[in-house]
Amino acid sequence: MKLANRLHSSIAGFARHSPAREMACRVVKLPAGARGSRNGPDKDVKGWKEILNTSAGILQQGGVIGVPTDTIYGIACLAQSSQSISNIYNVKGRNGTKPLAICVGDIEDIYKYCHVNVPEQLLRDLLPGPVTLVMERSDGLNKELNPFTSLVGVRIPDHAFIRQLAQICSEPLALTSANISTQQSTLTIEEFRDLWPMLSLVVDGGPIGEVQSPECRLGSTVVDLSVPGKFTVIRRGCALTRTVEILQNKHGLLPTS
Repeated sequence: MKLANRLHSSIAGFARHSPAREMACRVVKLPAGARGSRNGPDKDVKGWKEILNTSAGILQQGGVIGVPTDTIYGIACLAQSSQSISNIYNVKGRNGTKPLAICVGDIEDIYKYCHVNVPEQLLRDLLPGPVTLVMERSDGLNKELNPFTSLVGVRIPDHAFIRQLAQICSEPLALTSANISTQQSTLTIEEFRDLWPMLSLVVDGGPIGEVQSPECRLGSTVVDLSVPGKFTVIRRGCALTRTVEILQNKHGLLPTS
């Protein structure tokens, strides 16, 4: 059965239990056997590639989708599309002065959109992982993404689905948490149900971490690497200790005072 037919079946079942206003959004589940895999399924688990291709198609049409990451659930759109950027801000209920991070699929992609002044091995020591690295943006990045700053945060989540999605799209994704601004981050798709009517697709990767644990809602650790030889912790997040050890002890970067 084609994915479209399965989606219609899923939507029909969902309609029996949910308000009609939520029906604009499709919800698809990642194959259970591949959800926790760092590199995706070892073989073509049924539905994995179809969901990736469907998600990429929606993004390329300007849509905003809900996605699992290695830390919390996020919403994503194409970073190079100015209309998509406007759409994601509308979903968040956020004004355009709060920056969006970008998500890329490979270390090499960082060099396309950022001016990197740290060794490549440092990037590989931290990524993929629960860290956002803030760097000087390059001219390759959409000028209407965070036009108020010369910096941009970059993520390569340790989650196969969103990394492969960025690879298929061949351009960065704009990524932010799946919640209304000022509300807590989300670890299951049910926790951001209020956003569903504004999303084109929700990809269900199952619960992320321990839902009852506040530590699991901290999001990624955010570190500014834009000043050569130094680092600044912007957000402690869930991986602070390991991140600082790598930056300071292994690579000799100094924390800003």
